[in-house]
Amino acid sequence: MSTAEHQHGAVRETPDRYGAFPRLTPEQLQDLTAHGERRRTTEGEVLYREGRPFREFLAILSGTVEILHDHGGPDERTVAVQGPGRFLGELGLLEGQAAFDTAVVRQAGEILAVPVERQRALVDRDPVLGDLILRAYLSRRYLLIGLGAGFRILGSCYSPDTLRLREFAARNRLPHRWVDLEKDKETDALLRRFSIRPEETPVVLWQGERVLRNPSNAELARLIGLPAPAPSSDTGRCDVMVVGAGPAGLAASVYGASDGLTTVTVDAVATGGQAATSSRIENYLGFPSGISGGELIERAVLQAHKFGARLMVPAQVTGLSPQDDEYVVTFSDGSRARAGAVVLASGVWYRRLEVPGLDRLEGISVYYAATVHEASLCQADPVAVVGGGNSAGQAALFLANHASKVYLLVRGGDLNADMSRYLVDQVQRHPKIEVLLHTEVRDIGGAEKLESLTVEDNASHERHELKAAALFVFIGARPRTEWLRGVLALDEKGFVLTGADAQAVADAHQWASLGRDPMLLESTLPGVFAAGDVRSGSVKRVASATGEGAMVIRLVHEHREQAGNLVRSVGPEGPRPAAGQSVP
Repeated sequence: MSTAEHQHGAVRETPDRYGAFPRLTPEQLQDLTAHGERRRTTEGEVLYREGRPFREFLAILSGTVEILHDHGGPDERTVAVQGPGRFLGELGLLEGQAAFDTAVVRQAGEILAVPVERQRALVDRDPVLGDLILRAYLSRRYLLIGLGAGFRILGSCYSPDTLRLREFAARNRLPHRWVDLEKDKETDALLRRFSIRPEETPVVLWQGERVLRNPSNAELARLIGLPAPAPSSDTGRCDVMVVGAGPAGLAASVYGASDGLTTVTVDAVATGGQAATSSRIENYLGFPSGISGGELIERAVLQAHKFGARLMVPAQVTGLSPQDDEYVVTFSDGSRARAGAVVLASGVWYRRLEVPGLDRLEGISVYYAATVHEASLCQADPVAVVGGGNSAGQAALFLANHASKVYLLVRGGDLNADMSRYLVDQVQRHPKIEVLLHTEVRDIGGAEKLESLTVEDNASHERHELKAAALFVFIGARPRTEWLRGVLALDEKGFVLTGADAQAVADAHQWASLGRDPMLLESTLPGVFAAGDVRSGSVKRVASATGEGAMVIRLVHEHREQAGNLVRSVGPEGPRPAAGQSVP
């Protein structure tokens, strides 16, 4: 459906709902004019095209521009119509991604074109303009996601690779649409049009012509323009390697890069971690009306880019080994990088429910996140949320805006035990949410998708059935530290030991040679730190993770001042660079 409005057969300008299509003031346009060039436009001219990179911020001085999805294709539709004073583009412009839509001039006029690098510098100096543009771009990204714009994933709901691609797209907040090989009516036509055999699926379709047959996450990332590393490449040396791009990792990226350290941040799946899946964070300092996890993360990513941090997604770390007062980090594709210090901020995995047959419905109607993507798949149906913590409460409130009813299933007998008071109040007041205490899931019903749940009261042991089209699970998490076993000390649950806990089990001789003990967030390896949820004893909150990510950079500086990595010996390959310098 088009978001543009029609009157007397003519397309008129899309109204500015949700701050997606604001108008620049004459003063703001004047400031931008000094940094760009004015260009005349002609009717039918394409300003940028879906699937192609675009590196200019475009403001409309006169005339109108129509934003189209699948321009010239069978699914062409209008996303928006923009007029004088408005600007074009969306989040991909700032993050270096390809365009997810096409801009076509409908009424000739004039535009102002500003190279994105100059535009970034200008908004850095003008926070009002910067916030206006960022909010609009964020709103437009979610508008595109809601419209199912962008690329298409064609595959079976029973295919693990289809689930992998869908999860990667959703976690990276990439506009896309899933075409179910089992159910969608357009499947046969698409298979014939692109000469695809069913056994070749899943495939990614883009620009009406490009076909990627069962691509890896990295291949899909490179298609879209995400900064995925090239296969088997050497990424050189950096001052700080941050492993994990959740709140802790992004905070370390921002503070490390802003302090002048060469900072590289990698993540196996997406930026944001668990925080990005939160529909609303209401207790984060500085946002009295709350902020969605996705918006918070996008702002942090742009901030890290602003200071020069390098983010690589997807890039999975599989090994860490000391070498000459530095560390060699190995990736799953065989590539390696050297780092003067390493910050472990890899977060945690959500725990799975031990219910027979549940795994076959994961990604189909069983989820471990509640975002716009998942909510769109279960509109007007009853759903169930399992968990008694803040994540479960936030998910229940968000889903209540989409589902006909939300059952919140809590194993314990007190909602206040693990959930913040403000969330408890909202959950208990919401007319669509029914809280069931002492309740656990014992069985599921439904062959191809979830239809019902069998739940048991763990106090009375009575069982009954609930109708539910989707199940959302938030029952805690385990750390992503399998690759660190035998490398540094972990606690009994797999979390990284730091500070005094690390000192108690560390190699005393190694630390004595440095003349110090492990610092507050430092592991049993000098120069390897842990921040956020992956650290043993950490407070599992977004604000705490962010604080630790910022604090860890101060400790990295102290390590660099005290360790032997400031003076390099001359080896067979010649002099090695001093700390702060990097190898291309």
